[in-house]
Amino acid sequence: MGSEFLAPFQHRIEQALTTSLSQPTASHYLTEAMRYATLNGGKRLRAALVYLGCEALELDLELGDSTSLAIELVHAYSLVHDDLPAMDDDELRRGKPTTHIQFDEATAILAGDALQSLAFHQLATDKQLSTDVRIELIAKLSAAIGPDGMVGGQSLDMLAEGAEIKLDALQNIHARKTGALIQFAATAPGIIAGQHQAPLAAFGSALGIAFQIQDDILDATGDDQALGKRSGADARQSKSTYVSLLGIDRAQDALQRMLEQSRQSLDDVNLLTPSFDQLIHFVAHRDY
Repeated sequence: MGSEFLAPFQHRIEQALTTSLSQPTASHYLTEAMRYATLNGGKRLRAALVYLGCEALELDLELGDSTSLAIELVHAYSLVHDDLPAMDDDELRRGKPTTHIQFDEATAILAGDALQSLAFHQLATDKQLSTDVRIELIAKLSAAIGPDGMVGGQSLDMLAEGAEIKLDALQNIHARKTGALIQFAATAPGIIAGQHQAPLAAFGSALGIAFQIQDDILDATGDDQALGKRSGADARQSKSTYVSLLGIDRAQDALQRMLEQSRQSLDDVNLLTPSFDQLIHFVAHRDY
């Protein structure tokens, strides 16, 4: 079972991203960097989570468009900044030069900043959603990516380089750095529908941890060509990972526990659709 089930959602979000990033701006060079950073492939897993939730809650997919778009713009911004020399210092992303290599560091920083602001603009101006829903989505997204979420997790991750940390500290880092945005993507349809936010949040939380565990396994064992970047980055930067703390076998056991927890969260409220089940399977078996 591959990622074919994601194709309709990937096509939908690619069209939305292309349209959004085709609007004229003050700086053509900046826009080109934004397009390069965003329209450079990717699984679009976070956008798919929104659409799968809309399907499970019997919402029109259009109601999830601005949220999916905002999430993918934020994700692109985070990768641009993560790749910078001051952060992870990566030169390849999805098999291509990272944004600061293709352009320059200053433009990469500005492109990331612009992508983040564009994300919130998309949510704020979506007239298909009520004002209350838009406010809640903006509040939850800003929390997910702010100092208590993704950015806070990145800070903790950098501070932990070269240090021996416990498993609970590692889980705290990745629940914020990786998991918070995935959890928001899973929860957003519940916000739009006004129901099932708690089980969707629990599902997203477990899935986010599972996603990170598989990332760590792939970084330790994966193929550079399939990953589209150099493997072994965590070891080179002396970062603790699920693999370094648990070993491959126990990390895989932890992955399966998180996947089962995510599945159970949906099954308990009759939201475990076949597509959600496929997504959980994909996270467990992806090789990139």
